Amino acid sequence: MLRDWDRFLGPRQAWLVVALLPLLVIGASTALGHAISEDNASYVAALDGPAIPAFTYLGAKHMVTGVDHLLFLVGVVFFLHRLKDVLLYVSLFTLGHSITLLFGVLAEWKVDAYVVDAIIGLSVVYKAFENMGGFERVFGFTPNTRAAVLVFGLFHGLGLATKVQELALSDNGLVTNLLSFNVGVELGQFSALAGVVGLLLWWRRQPSFERSAFAVNATLMTAGFVLTEYQLAGWMLDS
Repeated sequence: MLRDWDRFLGPRQAWLVVALLPLLVIGASTALGHAISEDNASYVAALDGPAIPAFTYLGAKHMVTGVDHLLFLVGVVFFLHRLKDVLLYVSLFTLGHSITLLFGVLAEWKVDAYVVDAIIGLSVVYKAFENMGGFERVFGFTPNTRAAVLVFGLFHGLGLATKVQELALSDNGLVTNLLSFNVGVELGQFSALAGVVGLLLWWRRQPSFERSAFAVNATLMTAGFVLTEYQLAGWMLDS
């Protein structure tokens, strides 16, 4: 975690923020439209009974194209050096979103997708701010990261549940299909994180890591604000 802000944001790092910001904002904007496509929705809505391959593929595709989820996970693993720590935090996130994905759909929880997605955007802001040492510097304390990852995992799962409920799935084989979708989400998450963790392991050995980590997290936080503001604007317009 970064504590001495002034050390890490020199002129070169400021330019890095300028260079990365358009890329992450574009990525964040893409995440806003990562709802399940009409073709996929029509296909799975016509299924009657267990369809494990179809829902596994749909879950993996949804996770890989869900940039908001991936941005949060990048923030989570950004400063993790040990594999067991990566597995611990990813497992907490998985536990959280698996619970609300399954129960949200089965119990037919009706939640506003805009509000949930705005909270997901704030989860990106939160983790980037924590990585920058913001809580310790501004508020004088460091939150419990494990608890935060679990709680935000619950919201991410609720966001997935809102997308799945839009599909009007058949009750026949629903539990099997939901579990298959969740497995697909985990496979997509694992595939994306494998590349991210590998890149971070390499980058941490470079002199540029300490100089640029603050700028990258500042950019990550800005992308989270873009996600949040867009969803809140949609919520207000839709009200």
